[in-house]
Amino acid sequence: MPKGLEHLFNPKSIAVVGVSDKPGKLSAIIMESLLESGFPGMVYPVNPRHTTVGGQRCYQSIEAIGADIDLAILAVPASEVIPVLRNAGGTVKSAVVISGGFAESGAQGIATEKELAALARKSGLRIIGPNCMGIFDTISKVDTFFIPGSRIRRPARGGLSIISQSGSFAATALDELASEGIGVARVISYGNMCDVNESDCLDFLREDVHTSAVALYIESVDDGRRFVESASRCSLKKPVLAVKVGRRDSGASAARSHTGALAGRYEAYKAAFRKAGVIELEGYEDFMCGCKAFGRGTSAKGNRVVIITDGGGVGVNLADLCESAGLKVVPVPDNVRERLASVFPPYFSIGNPMDLTGSATDDMFADALDASFSGDSFDIAIVAVLWGPPGLTDDLPEMLAQKAMLFGSKPLIICSPGGDYARGRAGLFRRHGQTVFATPEGAARAASILARSAEMVKRRVKKDG
Repeated sequence: MPKGLEHLFNPKSIAVVGVSDKPGKLSAIIMESLLESGFPGMVYPVNPRHTTVGGQRCYQSIEAIGADIDLAILAVPASEVIPVLRNAGGTVKSAVVISGGFAESGAQGIATEKELAALARKSGLRIIGPNCMGIFDTISKVDTFFIPGSRIRRPARGGLSIISQSGSFAATALDELASEGIGVARVISYGNMCDVNESDCLDFLREDVHTSAVALYIESVDDGRRFVESASRCSLKKPVLAVKVGRRDSGASAARSHTGALAGRYEAYKAAFRKAGVIELEGYEDFMCGCKAFGRGTSAKGNRVVIITDGGGVGVNLADLCESAGLKVVPVPDNVRERLASVFPPYFSIGNPMDLTGSATDDMFADALDASFSGDSFDIAIVAVLWGPPGLTDDLPEMLAQKAMLFGSKPLIICSPGGDYARGRAGLFRRHGQTVFATPEGAARAASILARSAEMVKRRVKKDG
């Protein structure tokens, strides 16, 4: 683990500096989020203008607490950040600086951020930020995100961890994952990265037993060589996905104004991802497909996909999308065809895609998945359910989930396109732990990302062997 990060990700005590009773203030929301998250350690409000906050004693300064503080969360003006940390006299082990007004704001902000970075180096204090959301952590119960849960839902505990330079990107992903029923382990918004950067986070998550996959949002990397080394080590243990923004001139300019970062040449990042075994993603939608694909703790062993549906047109569309994404829509083997032909009507198309037509029933979908996954012909299944046939009931999601559990090493991806009724049924699939997409495009993307990860694992094994 990188030095000092244990205090960020497993603190026993937290000081919230700049806290206020005033509704809507960022510090008040952070304090409320910490209390609601169930953080088991001590939480100290700090503000020289208050004696109590929320009925709890408020300290005039960090040093007035009279105890070491593992993590200080600073929501004060940029000009006050360095004095607060200096006056703490070494009692603070780590800090999340929520405040903006640093390198993203111009020459004075750049100078202040350099001073903050120098303070971190000299004192050994580890700092996330400035200009960030900080940490949402389901393991340690730390939540420094300053948007209330009524607006941005918090996911339950899971195995996916997210590292994001952008706070808004991280918060939006958090909210969508919560709505999909997909849990997370740790979400880190590191902002201007005056100290802790993406490589530090990768080194920590590589050894984190609670993290099964890592997804990154990157605007810039300061030390390319270290990033490749850290990402390479992490991807040897678990899948690492990344989306790089600021690829073109307008995006690079926006990145500079956002975090004060120099975006750099996209081609260099592309090469770095390839060298490090990182799966590159294309924008937010692809990022979410990757998070959903790995958020259930699934992985694939190859790129052979079987498509099962009761809508022929959707099946053909999926076949095109899968092949365009590098997946293999291989023929159904004779033994599977014969097994299904003995129980299915003669007018069913027992191919790949497999069209169960408008006569489909719950049992037919379950039989088709069972037969397809029983052998070694397919690595991934996409089941696209159109809910028109009267033989389909609300029991189908549970039936398919039970079948999927028998083939744990083979991921099942559900596609449930349509309006209100289909969206309601998609919720049933999620309730039974299934990964669901509303469009064929999303389902094919997720399958492709799983297959690309499998291919990278094979390459590593071949290279090391």
